[in-house]
Amino acid sequence: MSFINYSSREINCKIVYYGPGLCGKTTNLQFIYNKTNPDLKGKMISLATETERTLFFDFLPLALGQIRGFKTRFHLYTVPGQVFYDASRKLILKGVDGVVFVADSQVERMEANLESMDNLRINLKEQGYELDKMPFVIQYNKRDLPNAAPLEELRRQLNTTGVPDFEACATDGGGVFETLKAVAKGVLSDLKRLSR
Repeated sequence: MSFINYSSREINCKIVYYGPGLCGKTTNLQFIYNKTNPDLKGKMISLATETERTLFFDFLPLALGQIRGFKTRFHLYTVPGQVFYDASRKLILKGVDGVVFVADSQVERMEANLESMDNLRINLKEQGYELDKMPFVIQYNKRDLPNAAPLEELRRQLNTTGVPDFEACATDGGGVFETLKAVAKGVLSDLKRLSR
């Protein structure tokens, strides 16, 4: 559901980072924000209530080129991880162009990952989207921890459709930009296909 701004000649695309609480969605966005050229990004905005936080910012990557003379601006959002903030999650998914599912690699967090993945599918379906028909990438975060589940097990349980997936350690940035590039590439491919 990209938004075209004709006056600035920009196509605005929305990428949402989804996943269970404390899986590293915020850490991903903070790392990307801190490493992005200040001239190419907007302010990072944090909407915080007593117990939940949603972050978002936009940036204009130079290396991705143009589509029919328009630059592409990406707006990155996180959803609150806790399930009882479902209304907020649904609202943030409105108009989404691509999704990054951030899974917590810790063995004891598998149930939370599966619950969050189911919740993502349900919330997208309620808005007329199908996860399998949109740019979608999975990131297995916290790979540096000693209690991280084997990669094969994470893939078997979470990546049942074989979408692009990446190992990551968002605290030091490992895998963060690879994940973002993969979802951005998917979004741009969709835009190019639709603009034909």
